[in-house]
Amino acid sequence: MKSLRIESPGLLTTVQDLGRPGHGPLGVSASGAADPVALRLGNLLVRNPHNSAALEMTLLGGDFVFSDGASFTLTGADFGATLNGQPVALWQTHWALPGEVLRVGATRDHARCYLCVAGGFVVPSFLASASTHLLSGLGGLQGRALRKGDVIQLGEPLLAHGKRNVRSGVLDRLHPRRTLRLTTGAQAEWFELRATEHFFSSSYVVTEEANRMGLRLQGPSIRASVTREMITEGVALGAIQVPDSGQPIILFVEQQTTGGYPKIANVITADLASVGQLRPRDKVRFELVSFDQARALLIEQERLLASGELIEDGNE
Repeated sequence: MKSLRIESPGLLTTVQDLGRPGHGPLGVSASGAADPVALRLGNLLVRNPHNSAALEMTLLGGDFVFSDGASFTLTGADFGATLNGQPVALWQTHWALPGEVLRVGATRDHARCYLCVAGGFVVPSFLASASTHLLSGLGGLQGRALRKGDVIQLGEPLLAHGKRNVRSGVLDRLHPRRTLRLTTGAQAEWFELRATEHFFSSSYVVTEEANRMGLRLQGPSIRASVTREMITEGVALGAIQVPDSGQPIILFVEQQTTGGYPKIANVITADLASVGQLRPRDKVRFELVSFDQARALLIEQERLLASGELIEDGNE
């Protein structure tokens, strides 16, 4: 079986697929790719099933040796990658010969870059997913980030490799947003109209305390006008909690499954990939949409991702 050897793991590199939704009642959040759109496009390019496991790199990539050669692609953020010293373009397939080294540098634009290989990465499955859940130490490769010297097995490609790329114009429609669209949260009525308007008219900065569990924001303080204590309840992916500090927190893919802070809003599903590409010190704004609009935007995104016009085959 083919394999990939980790010469340098970068800042935070983990094995991720599309996660394990539906286990919140067990206290296990979904985990999975922070940018599922980039992961799905990467798997399409190398002809994998859409949920195949890939490597997710955060802010700084690593050095990887293709021990036996493989077809691969990089998607998501631009980390200035090279293969044996030659630049590697995003959003298209490449072929690595046995022993060639892929070097992935520091981000030039967004937070996360994905390495997808033909056949996917083979790791033990936990609750029907290969995704690494760092908080609990489950899934992926021993439930942790990759380390120097790790060797990960590659699956068998389903189809012969060939040069492929994402069609011109598609990426413009799927580009990460800095204005996140939100629906009202479960405790939206706890906030006075003035506080809500201030929240939606202001910019917030992603702090250094941003990770796969959640993104703490810094900006104008907003506080609930209701002072009663809240009973801890289940929380959704993308929920925006407002703790006593008045500084919002976006709950993300490794979130706790319950929480006791009021939730002013929730990031719509179609924009969760954009949350996954936010870096510390990035600025974000918010736009309120209806539940019907949120549903329509997700349907539009899913139709695009399922379209046969996403990918085009090139010449060898």
